[in-house]
Amino acid sequence: MGFVTALVRSSFLVDAVYAESGRVHGITAQQGRLLCVLMVQPYGMRELGPMLGLAKSSLTGLVDRSVQRGLVRREADPEDGRAVRVALTAMGDELSKAFYAETCRRVERLSDGLDAADRELLARLLGRLVLKNKVPVVFMEPDQAPPAHNHNRTVRDSPLPAA
Repeated sequence: MGFVTALVRSSFLVDAVYAESGRVHGITAQQGRLLCVLMVQPYGMRELGPMLGLAKSSLTGLVDRSVQRGLVRREADPEDGRAVRVALTAMGDELSKAFYAETCRRVERLSDGLDAADRELLARLLGRLVLKNKVPVVFMEPDQAPPAHNHNRTVRDSPLPAA
């Protein structure tokens, strides 16, 4: 199997993991992604769109549905009174941790057929690919705690390479 085919098909594996983790916790895969992103810190709507790969209208709908479920809240950006940030509620924080742990377990199982050396090599190569393409922090290492909220951090680069 070639590189492109393998990488695209592996993205489908991860999408399936998000979907199944979401089903277990009663949320959509998109809501799970949103919760994982917000584990790190609250983000503005302008930042979330590129991070999640969503158009403004799709992101607004996702956030609206998540607000209705009590998972996130909109709050004023202290640095820009016109801007709105999205943050986890207490319920969203609890659910994000459970969803994250479930997703980590499921992703870990995807590599059951690989030995330790192959897993390390795969992680190193994918890590280089992610860093080279400036993918924002949308998922942390399982042994990392979310960093303290840093509301000044912004994501200026799209997670996707130019076509």
